Amino acid sequence: MVMEAQNLWRKQLRVVPDDVWEQANTRILILAENHLTEISSRIGGLQNLHTLDLGHNQLATVPEETGDIRELRDFLYLHDNQLESLPAALGQLQKLRYLNISENRFAGFPECICSMSNLVELRATDNKLSDLPDSIGNLSRLRELHVRNNALRTLPAEIANLSELRQIDLRENPIEYLPDSLLFLPKLEKIDLRWVTTLTASAWLDTLEDRGCLIYR
Repeated sequence: MVMEAQNLWRKQLRVVPDDVWEQANTRILILAENHLTEISSRIGGLQNLHTLDLGHNQLATVPEETGDIRELRDFLYLHDNQLESLPAALGQLQKLRYLNISENRFAGFPECICSMSNLVELRATDNKLSDLPDSIGNLSRLRELHVRNNALRTLPAEIANLSELRQIDLRENPIEYLPDSLLFLPKLEKIDLRWVTTLTASAWLDTLEDRGCLIYR
């Protein structure tokens, strides 16, 4: 029997059963809330996965072989774990559209994410990120960027390359300066700056307000 979905949400597994990795036709694999501390490298054999949910566990690492799942396209949930880095091989996930790495321990932004050229939505809230790399400008299809509650003081000027960007959530960051390159984002609808008390006011922010962007100061 072909098993296209394996929903093992909140099964108190602690360890993933071996037979999970033997279902090569699985398209959806949900392993959230299972007190998992590791994932087998065998995950790379699930070549047909479109959605992978590893959220709400205790993972400190993600197997490099996860990058072998080239068909992973709909969702990759890694939120609420203990991750500090991601393997470079995840940059091979060229079809992935949604990535959530929120509620982890990232102090540096994983460079591999900037190779995920089809990302539409990126959530990296509640980490310790102090900056975003210039290469984030490679994510030309990104529509939503959520980086609430980090340690960001500014954004790179290269954000102007994100011509599809609609929303930027910067709440609860110690933002001091924003690049005026934000003015050149043609589809920008909202910059959320609630609970940001450190930003130096600039006249061009009024221009964004006049354009209809919702800016909460």
